[in-house]
Amino acid sequence: MKTLYLVRHAKSSWKHDVIDHERPLKKRGHNDAKLVAEMVAVTFKAPQLILSSDANRALTTANYFKEAFDVSDKKFRTNHSLYDFDGRQVMQIVNLLDNGLDRVMIVGHNHAFTSIANMLGNKYIENVPTSGFVAIEFDTDSWANISAGKTVKALFPKQLK
Repeated sequence: MKTLYLVRHAKSSWKHDVIDHERPLKKRGHNDAKLVAEMVAVTFKAPQLILSSDANRALTTANYFKEAFDVSDKKFRTNHSLYDFDGRQVMQIVNLLDNGLDRVMIVGHNHAFTSIANMLGNKYIENVPTSGFVAIEFDTDSWANISAGKTVKALFPKQLK
């Protein structure tokens, strides 16, 4: 059994004159990421690995989940290929995960995450919003073989407010 946790980065700020990759979170983004991370951490088993896009907004979001789950630095990595918006690179990374890992969290971007949640899960999600969390389980022992899974949970900030 494999479980994939997808987290879309929190709401970012457009008021700073920086390139897209460096955009920070806005106050609402910090609040929402912390809120969702804390709820997820008391509801789900901790991921054995957190992989995050190295974009500022994704990495900041991922750190809220790292803290909530008390994940060690050793089990927390960034990957520039997760700075992906169509999902192909994300899927390549997922398919190459070590089969010794059963629960992995990936933190990244839309439209990739909505696409992947709908491609792999069994519940249609119109849009994974910022700070959105989706858990999908797969009845397989190999990340390379994941396809149709079961959407166990979709948790969005508006559900917690």
